Formats: sequence, C-alpha cells, structure tokens
Amino acid sequence: MEMRIIRAGQLTTVQDLGRCGLRAAGVPLSGAMDPFALRIANALVGNSELAAALEFTLVGPEIEFTAEARVALTGVECDGFAAWKPVVVPAGARVNLSRCVRGCHGYLAIAGGVEVPLVLRSRSTYLRGGFGGWQGRALRDGDVLPIGAAAAIEGTALAGVTGWRIDPRILPAYSAKATVRTLPGAQGEEFGGALFEREFTVAPQSDRMGLRLLGPKLERSNTADLLSMAAAPGTIQVPPDGQPLALMADAQTIGGYPQVAHVISVDLPVLAQLRPGDTVRFAPVTLAEAHRLAQAREHAVAMLREGLAEKLGAHPQP
Repeated sequence: MEMRIIRAGQLTTVQDLGRCGLRAAGVPLSGAMDPFALRIANALVGNSELAAALEFTLVGPEIEFTAEARVALTGVECDGFAAWKPVVVPAGARVNLSRCVRGCHGYLAIAGGVEVPLVLRSRSTYLRGGFGGWQGRALRDGDVLPIGAAAAIEGTALAGVTGWRIDPRILPAYSAKATVRTLPGAQGEEFGGALFEREFTVAPQSDRMGLRLLGPKLERSNTADLLSMAAAPGTIQVPPDGQPLALMADAQTIGGYPQVAHVISVDLPVLAQLRPGDTVRFAPVTLAEAHRLAQAREHAVAMLREGLAEKLGAHPQP
C-alpha cells in the first residue's frame, strides 16, 4: 500500500523514536518531538512502538490512501478528524488534517508503518543532517510513500472501531500554560532559584532543535568560561542573553552554554506541545520522584496496550 501527499502541511516529516545509542558519535537522537504521542498512535493501530509515522507542526497534511488504511492521530486536535482513537479510512479516501486547534506537533500513524529505509538503525528524519526519513527532508506535495504490511485485525473489531477512544487520564498534562518538572543542571546552583520564580513564553524562533523561551533574564553568578559538556533533549541551557533554551529532539550532542536544569522525561511531551506564545513554568523534583513518575507512565502505557489487545482482537506488536 502507498499514501500520496496531496498537501504536505507544515514541516511534515517521517519520524520514529530516534537513533538511540549514537550520541557519543555525534549523532543526535532526532525522532518524535513528543515520543509519548507517537507511541500511543502506533499502539492504537497495532504497530510496534518502533514503527515510523508522520509528524507535522501546527498545520497537518492532506493524504490519499491507495487501499483501506487503519490510522490514528495523536498529539494535536484537528478540525473534522477524531484524535486519540483508531480510524478506518476507505481506499481512495483522503485524510485532511490542515487545521490544528490544539497542540503543536501532531502524529499520524498508519497500520504497517511508513516503510522508508533505515539509516543508522532508524527511519527518523534529521533535517539538519539531510538524512533519514523520506530523502532526508520534509515532505512535499506529490510525494508517494510506501506503507508496510499491517497486522491482521478481526473484522468485528474494525466494525466498532469508531465508537471509542482512550481514557484522557493517561495523557500528559498538555496545556497552553504548562508546568514542567526538572532536575538540577550542572550549573543550576549558579542561577539560584530564578528559573522557578518566573514564567516564560515560547518564542516563534523555536524549532525541533530547541524551544527558545522569553522572560526575565537569567543571570549566572559565576562568569568563568566553561568546557563543552554533553547535552540531550530536555537540557535547559542559558545563552549569554540570559533567555533559556530548552533542547528538544534534534538537539546537538555537546554544548558550551551553562546548563541550569534538565526536564524530566515524562514532561518532555508537555514541552513539545507548546505553541509560540504559550507559557511555561518550571518546578524542581527529586531524582527519586522522576523515576517514580517514569515508572508510573510505563505502567499506564503497558495497561493501555493490553486493553487495546482486547479491543482490536489482536495483540499490538511490542
């Protein structure tokens, strides 16, 4: 099966969960900005969590399928298309996700996954490097992408697939006025508690590399130069202008700016769904609490996958 891109939308790329284990070689993680949303989208259509899907930003694509397709939209809400549930699309029908009314990064998973070639063990697109995904670039009008073979789903399950959606209590605390929890950065003490006392606004210059945050200037007590150190998605750096930069999926692997904090993994999806003009506050947590929250998230996802196995009449691939 194939899908044809009628209108590409805004920064629509092929993404999976990224290139894990290659940061020491200077290769960024890439992959989904909101990995939780991608995992759930794949689960809803019976895919492996490692399957590739489409990610778009604020404006989604219009797509035509050559055969009947089982799809799921997560991360954002779009006019005229149900989110966080599986949907069956007839052969020749079009899915139009052009107007997103909530959220920033949307994910459209298709049963069978987007079958682009693996590059360094991943199908994700790294735009700055020009590799992975579909020809190393964002999708364009007229592109035709291959879809893999989908796991069989019982016909009775498909017949009732439009009548339910997942419990919203499993979702991260998505909000246009978000609170995001953090662990201390290497230079965290040099900024006092300033990060936690202020509200920051997401700047329009934000991208897949990082969110630029605007607010009162953060000032470091120690002005000595720093050696470059490892950086990762979730690291909050403070450039010389004092406006924090929260690194995201395409973040560099090393950097020389002071690190004030690190966003915990369960709150990275909240950060990823902030739009320009949205606001965020930061709150400190302990490492033990971060571990507890991560374990609770994984337990909830595992329970969802088991529930989907009963609902769809087939076990989603691990």
